[in-house]
Amino acid sequence: MRIDIITIFPEFFENSLNFSILKKAKEKKIIDIKTHNLRDYSENKQKSVDDYQFGGGAGMVMNIQPIYNCINKLKNERNYDEIIYLTPDGQTLNQRLCNSISLKGNIILLCGHYKGIDHRIREHLITKEISIGDYVLTGGELAACILIDSVIRLIPGVISDESSALNDSFQDNLLPPPIYTRPSDFNGWKVPNILLSGDQKKIEKWRDDQSIKRTTNLRPDLLS
Repeated sequence: MRIDIITIFPEFFENSLNFSILKKAKEKKIIDIKTHNLRDYSENKQKSVDDYQFGGGAGMVMNIQPIYNCINKLKNERNYDEIIYLTPDGQTLNQRLCNSISLKGNIILLCGHYKGIDHRIREHLITKEISIGDYVLTGGELAACILIDSVIRLIPGVISDESSALNDSFQDNLLPPPIYTRPSDFNGWKVPNILLSGDQKKIEKWRDDQSIKRTTNLRPDLLS
């Protein structure tokens, strides 16, 4: 998978995408992540990428020209499966959406800033709009990192034990069961005996029951 990130802060990604699983995926050449400084595509001397909004109002709007220039350049170099704009009013990111994006080959992520982007970009160039929640961030960079992390781990070869990703929370609209490790007794806090029994069939049944119980108590909306 190739991911092209359009941003006015490319330095934001220099370290944030070079740890743990993401770093290993890049080293294995399973993913290729490129950042593009939007200011490089500005056509004015100041290299500015924002302006006042028509009709008045607080907040600046990201110009159409630099974004158009950058996306067009990338599209002329290769085909893209999705051009995604990270925005609070987009489709809420969930596991099902992550699964879908992980099957793509090439995607563009556009990180918004200020009040947002000129709406004509959304109408004519963006293929998908994604939000990471009902709140507002300073920019789309952090949201892009979250999307990348949640998607990359699903690609075969990224995680050594691929079944681990398939058993993640929300894969089947259920929360995971409680998990424990050694010691089995710490300060009198004991691991459930069933997990120490060695009876795998009973253990899986216990885990299934716990998943349903936790989801019912903590996230009943997932069961509707």
